[in-house]
Amino acid sequence: MKKTLTLLSIALSASLFAQTTIQNGDFELWENVGAATEEPTFFNSNRTGTDWATSGPQTCYRDATTFHGGAYSVRMETKTFIVAVVNGSVTTGIVNAPTTNKADGYIGTIKNTDLSDIRRMSFVGRPDSLIGWYKYTQGGSSEIGKVKAILHTGNFYDPEAATSYHPDSSANKIGDALFLTPAANVASWTRFAVAFSYTSGSNPAYIMINTTSSNDQLTSTAGSKLWLDDLAVVYSTASVTEISFNQNNANVYAYDKTIYVDFIKGLQKQSTLTVYDLTGKLVATKVISNSQLNSINVSEFNSGLYMYQLSGTEIQKSGKLFIK
Repeated sequence: MKKTLTLLSIALSASLFAQTTIQNGDFELWENVGAATEEPTFFNSNRTGTDWATSGPQTCYRDATTFHGGAYSVRMETKTFIVAVVNGSVTTGIVNAPTTNKADGYIGTIKNTDLSDIRRMSFVGRPDSLIGWYKYTQGGSSEIGKVKAILHTGNFYDPEAATSYHPDSSANKIGDALFLTPAANVASWTRFAVAFSYTSGSNPAYIMINTTSSNDQLTSTAGSKLWLDDLAVVYSTASVTEISFNQNNANVYAYDKTIYVDFIKGLQKQSTLTVYDLTGKLVATKVISNSQLNSINVSEFNSGLYMYQLSGTEIQKSGKLFIK
């Protein structure tokens, strides 16, 4: 017999969880394996960038010798090239290098040589923090690595200020989180957590993730290496608030591994209940009737705190549930 609550399987996670989580943040999925263009799925390196970026050396590697979880991590290396030192990088966007002048380089969601080539990772959540695990080897005493996540709408460019090669994208920015490694070698896997800073109250449509073994775009020092694994976002339960839109017309609560949705005033249209865990992962969704008491079995859920959203044309309500 089918369960009253549709639990989303791992096989569907790529499409259903993409809205609020970082896809392939554990770097277990790779494309063009064994080639100089080997890259994590959903991510890109200079080898699939534009112009001079593609001419540079391979700077992105699948590392099976050291990892925090799973079987792989991603390793970035800053390397010497004929005309300049190439920063090791992995991004959800496109590495654009229109000239041999490193100051002209940027990461964008659009390929400057093919405007039909748009690379964006869908993301509609407003997380509290960006977390992950890293190791770092300096190529020089002033070198540091960087992990940056930018929540945005439309297209975006990093740096975001206008240049001769791209427009100003600051109006599309919703918020960002930035982690810089210490200016030192970090030999063991170390966790980092940085808060998102929001500049807009709107919801994003995409997340741009830019990581590099050399934060200095103009560095002339080769040899820096940054390993990254288990990149994710965390949602603060304190940020889950009730949305005022007929919210008092329904009670949503949990008891004995069951979620109840009780409509105090009967409404004509159906609504949808979605449930998320504390990482922001969508764990369940259910279309329910607005004219009756709905009881939803969640016996397969682990005990803990969850977030829900009840959405319909006649009601909007969100909050927290504790499943025992």
